[in-house]
Amino acid sequence: LKMENARIIGDLVPHVYGSEPIIGSWEPARALAMERELASMWELSFVVPPDHETLDFKFLLKPKDAETPCIIEEGPTRLLTGGMLEGDVRLANFRLNGDDELLEFRVFNKADIVSPLDLAASWRVYKENFQPSKVRGIPDISINEAPTHATEDGSGSSLELDLEHYVVPTPTAPPTEYAANLAATPASLDQPETPWTNDMLLSDGIQSPRSAAADFKDDSYHNKAMPEAAGAVAAAAVADRLHGSKEDRKLAIVLVGLPARGKTFTAVKLTRYLRWLGHETKHFNVGKYRRLKHGANQQSADFFRPDNQEGIEARNEVAALAMEDMIDWMHGGGQVGIFDATNSTRKRRYMLMKMAEGNCKIIFLETICNDRNIIERNVRLKIQQSPDYADQPDYEAGLQDFLERLTNYEKVYEPVQEGSYIKMIDMVKGEGGQLQVNNISGYLPGRIVFFLVNSHLAPRPILLTRHGESLHNVRGRVGGDTVLSEDGELYSKKLANFIEKRLKNEKTATIWTSTLQRTILTATPIVGFPKIQWRALDEINSGVCDGMTYEEIKKIMPEEYESRKKDKLRYRYPRGESYLDVIQRLEPVIIELERQRAPVVVISHQAVLRALYSYFADRPLREVPDMEMPLHTIIEIQMGVTGVEEKRYKLMD
Repeated sequence: LKMENARIIGDLVPHVYGSEPIIGSWEPARALAMERELASMWELSFVVPPDHETLDFKFLLKPKDAETPCIIEEGPTRLLTGGMLEGDVRLANFRLNGDDELLEFRVFNKADIVSPLDLAASWRVYKENFQPSKVRGIPDISINEAPTHATEDGSGSSLELDLEHYVVPTPTAPPTEYAANLAATPASLDQPETPWTNDMLLSDGIQSPRSAAADFKDDSYHNKAMPEAAGAVAAAAVADRLHGSKEDRKLAIVLVGLPARGKTFTAVKLTRYLRWLGHETKHFNVGKYRRLKHGANQQSADFFRPDNQEGIEARNEVAALAMEDMIDWMHGGGQVGIFDATNSTRKRRYMLMKMAEGNCKIIFLETICNDRNIIERNVRLKIQQSPDYADQPDYEAGLQDFLERLTNYEKVYEPVQEGSYIKMIDMVKGEGGQLQVNNISGYLPGRIVFFLVNSHLAPRPILLTRHGESLHNVRGRVGGDTVLSEDGELYSKKLANFIEKRLKNEKTATIWTSTLQRTILTATPIVGFPKIQWRALDEINSGVCDGMTYEEIKKIMPEEYESRKKDKLRYRYPRGESYLDVIQRLEPVIIELERQRAPVVVISHQAVLRALYSYFADRPLREVPDMEMPLHTIIEIQMGVTGVEEKRYKLMD
């Protein structure tokens, strides 16, 4: 019900009173006050069942906190049936000052059908919004000092001394594998071979038989118009389509560098990052082509001698096959190809540039390392992991052969000086290195430079965990900002105990939380480490569905429920976010995790941790919304030169 009058009469407030107890049972003292909506508009909202009995009522004017004066409207009683006023909606007339003055209000009546579930959810959220936050006053950056004397905790939050007791299997954990084997499977080697001849060698490179004659048709615009992305990535993709040349729409990152300089690990990290952002990216490793073409154990160091013409032609052939496959893949919709090989001579690089003409833009990425300790470590890993030495039982013999191979490459190595390039000089350790760029422009190349300048291969753990169980978790409700349940509080203590044991020798570790109180409360018992609140780590914004169960969403908003069910990755809650939106706002978090050299503990939420975990596990974006991310479980991601390793600890059922 609404009443409107532009005149303000002292402190008189419109009220409603009538036949039912909720509106006073005809007692003016118990009448319901209307609320001021605008300067001249008053409103009262209430809920009745659709088959309610006729409600008799009248309006009256009186002060909100006093009983007199009390002025009742003139005329007959008003009747409300089925949520609507009976008859014509007449003016409400009041006689003031001894009947000398008539005050008129226009009356409005609006009825909406509201489901009981919607009503209950609204009331629940309304009440919870008035619950004071338990973390108010905690600054964005804080640290709890460790107690002077340890205290016994008899609450059941203590842990076994051996943390391995809590290790649980990792779901669908991929086996540890040589990084180059994870690159694209050579497509051209499954097709009839095109004979390789010396007349394919041109003055400035090798002309690819197939790609040279191929007409460039950008069918990817129709097959895959946009990347799986939102925000800045999507905006850049549209701009490239509208304003960029056909060649610039496709990008080839061509690695350059001597063996054991971290090229393949850099390629794997860059591939993972670009895929996670939503760019269609593929890693092409020329060594994998060579092993499939000529056998994994058939090339000794002599194969790589600079005076071995047969070996040079064989290596150029597999490089051309890999480049051909990459260009064909780009024609089919691929966006960024990572071409992983030594590419150590200008002649080889000119060959690749010639093949790329009219097909894609090339950026050379050269990795240079002058630290002998890092090189020796990489050489050891190469002998232990590379398929080239899988059948070599004698480690020393394999080492000697690889060192001879390295010497052969060093004899002819020519640093990059041509085209667009990025040089990473002694950046493996993450400190004291240089990043040089030449002729780099555009959104995506800029993102790549930003990622590379912040990444390194220094080993350190990253621990991911959801907050302790919250009251909304108990009730099966989405979003909200509720406190922890009893089990959630117990987990916060167990987590603090775990962090103390696991990171007892890590003085520079940090704890990251969202700004929502359930993560901050989970981190509260942790002492001795800085805690930093990130708004980017907040749970996915569920918009108008905040505080509801999925069953309520299904009943109240069936169309939204079905839309989400069909495509959880792209589905955006009304006035909320999608998973792709979450990934976009998490990019600064990923960059900072790559930059950090010390352990980080991330206490966040299910959707956010799914997105973060998918980055480290290099999982397809379509899998993100359904990844298993259980409560009271810690996922330890070990970052280092051997790639990404995972271990899970379950502290509570």
